[in-house]
Amino acid sequence: MESYALLLGATLSAGTVLALAALGLLINEKAGIVNLGAEGMMLCAAVAGFATVVHTGSFALGLLAGMAAGALLAALLGLLVIWLGTNQYATGLALSLFGVGFSAFAGLGYVQAKLPTSPSFALPLLGDIPVLGPALFRLHPLVYGTVLLAALLVGFLYHTRAGLVLRSVGESPQAAHALGYPVRRIRLLAVVAGGALCGLAGAYVSTVYTPLWVEGMVAGRGWIALALTTFATWRPARVLLGAYLFGGVTMLQFHLQATGVELASQLLSMLPYLATILVLVLISRNPAWIRANMPASLGQPFHPGH
Repeated sequence: MESYALLLGATLSAGTVLALAALGLLINEKAGIVNLGAEGMMLCAAVAGFATVVHTGSFALGLLAGMAAGALLAALLGLLVIWLGTNQYATGLALSLFGVGFSAFAGLGYVQAKLPTSPSFALPLLGDIPVLGPALFRLHPLVYGTVLLAALLVGFLYHTRAGLVLRSVGESPQAAHALGYPVRRIRLLAVVAGGALCGLAGAYVSTVYTPLWVEGMVAGRGWIALALTTFATWRPARVLLGAYLFGGVTMLQFHLQATGVELASQLLSMLPYLATILVLVLISRNPAWIRANMPASLGQPFHPGH
């Protein structure tokens, strides 16, 4: 029983990384912008957050540094695709490749660095409950914050005027522009906000989830988060559930190894990516359903006056 409780806690922590990044990408896509640069953003944010904690000893500053790095790279993406009209897919891929290379270069001096001991977190009384306490109530505050963020995002998108405007920009930027809304500025704000969340996910990986720096340590989570937005049909609550599902698959490999399952570790490490491919294949069998939920102008450029 205790091993399953620990598996549940590890699943929530692993799912938090994917949920943060996917919620950021969902904000981007609700505004009509496809961001294929999430992997590179998360890696740059991971090294920025790790370096900040090494030099300041503050984990909070490390997370903020990761958010700033993600927002900065997202602003660059926004400038290129929104104002200069570059192709969203090619620009995102280029940004991702840049982030992979730049983070490897910037992190050379931090490969052997050690972080200070992370403070322990436990909710009063609840953290002392047998079995459930360690599984649910001794997790990093960001795990709970991510659930709250998903709820707030649901409220923002579907119950506020600003959320309606954001969705209208993603559905029909021409109509939103005709009504007097600054479409390009709204898209830029959405891209920067999404980039900040991707950056927070990257910094969480290197400072909390696995507190070290290794080249390429994000290990494809940016791409899984991108697939997760489609899997969740652009709904925040479904993104959260999907993230925990993928997080569970990720942690299952370690649980199986611990229980003595005789399978090659390489095969077990493939499980999250096989699950991603399987989910994409299944949802692709109904393209009409995807089109019905997808923002209508997703990936399409907008030029005022055209």
